[in-house]
Amino acid sequence: MTPFRIEPTGRFSLAAAQDFAGGFTAGIGAHGTATGLLMTFPVEGWRDSAAVDVWQDDDGVVHGEVAGSDDIETVRRQAARSLSLDHDGSGWGAIGERDPVLGTLQARYDWLRPVCFYSAYEAATSFVIGQRISMRQGKAVKDRLAEAYGDAIEIGDRVLRPFPRPQRLLDLQAVQGISAVKVARLRDLARAALDGALDTERLRALPEEQAVTELRALPGVGPWTAQAILMRGCGVADSLPLTDDISRTAVASLYRLPEPPDDATWITMSDAWRPYRMWATVLLHMAWRREQPSAPSYRQGG
Repeated sequence: MTPFRIEPTGRFSLAAAQDFAGGFTAGIGAHGTATGLLMTFPVEGWRDSAAVDVWQDDDGVVHGEVAGSDDIETVRRQAARSLSLDHDGSGWGAIGERDPVLGTLQARYDWLRPVCFYSAYEAATSFVIGQRISMRQGKAVKDRLAEAYGDAIEIGDRVLRPFPRPQRLLDLQAVQGISAVKVARLRDLARAALDGALDTERLRALPEEQAVTELRALPGVGPWTAQAILMRGCGVADSLPLTDDISRTAVASLYRLPEPPDDATWITMSDAWRPYRMWATVLLHMAWRREQPSAPSYRQGG
């Protein structure tokens, strides 16, 4: 396994990320610490896939060991982006000083940064799979696809299989748990990824309106899904999810508003969160959901 390291800028807790993400594929890495993550994903460029054992030292440095791919820089970039470590987080704490509601949640959840998908491709396929079905059902479908079409990566005595690279989905036929329409959309998204339409770094470098417009041109991608891909697949830290009604409800509840904010109100409120509006929204959304006896699904249509 080949090592890499990431020095976070600003406070960062891998344990908080693990708690938020539910442990990824297999929560504790081979190093045996209680705060490790084992990530598995197709490597952008789509030549191979990687498994990454990630942990954090007492001094805050994040370490990774890579198996399955020799493109260490791309793997490192994807791992960092997934943990929101590709942004300067040194100003994140100051946002909570300006906004006491957010500051209370930052302290409670150890200055959590969003955990994102490994690429725009994985975000797009995940959101399309998950439309109008439960998170549990969506995970089962992704697990079946990984087992049938994912690259085999050996780590010690284990064989791991991440979500398939796009070329493995080009001839996809029936998949248990999703409709024929969704299967066709997965094939189309795979072609789009191979053609560069889902290049993560390219999308996040575009003006947000242009990126959303391009994403909405993809099969099965409506306004909500396009914004979600940009935020949680590309890791755009200062995006605001105006299409997300659940986040509006969370904001209304946590800020004791009489009703969910309209666009103008939410935009005005969120000015205090710049340049971390996505980070703030994810934290508010997550904190509110954890307070609910029966939280609504993340999965929304379109």
